Amino acid sequence: MGVAVKKTISLPPNLARELEEIAEEEGKTVSAVIHDALRLAKKQRLKEEFHQMQGYWSAKAKEKGVLTERDLKRYLAKK
Repeated sequence: MGVAVKKTISLPPNLARELEEIAEEEGKTVSAVIHDALRLAKKQRLKEEFHQMQGYWSAKAKEKGVLTERDLKRYLAKK
């Protein structure tokens, strides 16, 4: 993994217990559970950003009358 950077975090007692329970149930370290959670959060954030961009460009295409691949080909042929 390379060089690890140690961080100290504060958690409410119930969340800290839950974290430790998850780690034990999955046979992982607390750090590994946190890594997984951060990777999942990043993946979700990127997915949401993608959907926002997709919505933006879909709206732009609709403004131009591009609703199908055929419309897109016609639109691009004009350019």
